Amino acid sequence: MTLTDRFDLGEPMPAPTASPEHERRLALRRSAPAQDLTKPGPSPAQIQRILSLGARSPDHGKLFPWRFVVMGPQSRADLAEKLKALVAQKGLSPKSVAVLAKLTAAPVSILVVSTAAPGPKPVWEQELSSGAVCMNIEHAADALGFSASWITDWYSYDEDALPLLGLTAGEKVAGFIHIGTASEPLLERVRPDVAAITTTLP
Repeated sequence: MTLTDRFDLGEPMPAPTASPEHERRLALRRSAPAQDLTKPGPSPAQIQRILSLGARSPDHGKLFPWRFVVMGPQSRADLAEKLKALVAQKGLSPKSVAVLAKLTAAPVSILVVSTAAPGPKPVWEQELSSGAVCMNIEHAADALGFSASWITDWYSYDEDALPLLGLTAGEKVAGFIHIGTASEPLLERVRPDVAAITTTLP
């Protein structure tokens, strides 16, 4: 398949085949520190590809309970200034300003907004779908040769900050996915002992 392959609705999909390269990418996947992401970042066409791949996520009921906001450097710089003013207004800690460096460093950021709402499927499942989208966006960025960082930080939960992000009533931040090129080699981090947290049933 090529990057432009599309399938008609109801058309049979190719069966999965073993892919050592895909397995290797999953084994080596590592989030990059957001503040260390630099140019080059994805092109507009690559961003659209990343979003298309991200949207191929589990979604019970085909509700598409999420939306995307693609943010370049200027929009994030403007947002950071508004958030700094909010920090001063609310008397938040200096750390609340320091973390904004993670918001402005990368060439591009994709804000994934959860639009989950009561309806035919549980809200929790819809929110899980938003998380799956965030992870798929990270995988897609990796597949195109970029590093990514999925973060939230305080402004993703502050009721006064949410309008500055363009969120409306009932919407939540699933995550900011910052995408670019890591300025330093990524170091491995602690991973869980999978056997210790796994129960196998007959």
